[in-house]
Amino acid sequence: MTTPGAPLTTVHLWRVPPARVPGALARMGSDRLRLRRVPGLRFARLVGTGDGRTFDVRDADPTLWGLVAAWDDARALAAFERRSPIARGWARLATERWRADLALLTGHGAWGGTTDPFGAAPRRGEAPAGAARPRPREWAGPVAALTRARLTPGLWRTFWAAVPPVVADLAQAPGLLLRVGIGEAPVGLQGTFSVWRSAQDLTDFAYRTAAHRDAIRRTQELGWYQEELFARFAVLGTTGRLFGGDPLAATEARAGGSAESSARGSAEGPAEGSRAPAGRPGAD
Repeated sequence: MTTPGAPLTTVHLWRVPPARVPGALARMGSDRLRLRRVPGLRFARLVGTGDGRTFDVRDADPTLWGLVAAWDDARALAAFERRSPIARGWARLATERWRADLALLTGHGAWGGTTDPFGAAPRRGEAPAGAARPRPREWAGPVAALTRARLTPGLWRTFWAAVPPVVADLAQAPGLLLRVGIGEAPVGLQGTFSVWRSAQDLTDFAYRTAAHRDAIRRTQELGWYQEELFARFAVLGTTGRLFGGDPLAATEARAGGSAESSARGSAEGPAEGSRAPAGRPGAD
């Protein structure tokens, strides 16, 4: 049974060496069934990853795998990390592990027939009763965006043709700390997970770059997606390392100027462990 209020959302990423890719592929099959029996887990999808440059099979990165999950509460997540054979199995395979703990700020849509899998978005200026949640208009820390879509058959080519200009703008977007393409299948089920220094940086990219504005317009006109989901989260904290460090370490550079970021995360970071971002509720 789930509890009232909004769940805690997590994104887990595991990097494995090439020699362990067959083991990762095996876990992608076996763990899908095991996840259904994890206590306190409301929603879960195991995903493959890619660099998000074309959203086709050329993007695939067989050394990086992920889990997107929504939990009843932090205790359910902690029990999974300590005792689940799923978590232990990926830990044995991985040379790097990274997890982002997230709270929903805004979102809409469905994933595999599940509407609002990360819970209902709070009303503007409010947090739901019984859930420790940041208020959307007051969150001043890093944010994450997750998109997922099922492409309409017959429109794949027009969608793929629109991707390169958006990706070129994204690679240069101020405030981008991490970008990973995600998907449940090499073709047709596409998504992205990105982390940004601030909500304003994400908004500026989404609505002030010509290529992305045009993609939004064409989505509405052409009906690219049979099913789509968009969610924006407050980043409550991160654990572990990815691409050599914690991508959120780049937020610490704000005081000294622009933070260096790359399409696949920061190249430097602290030792493996837990950290909370330098976010805080902002003034009204």
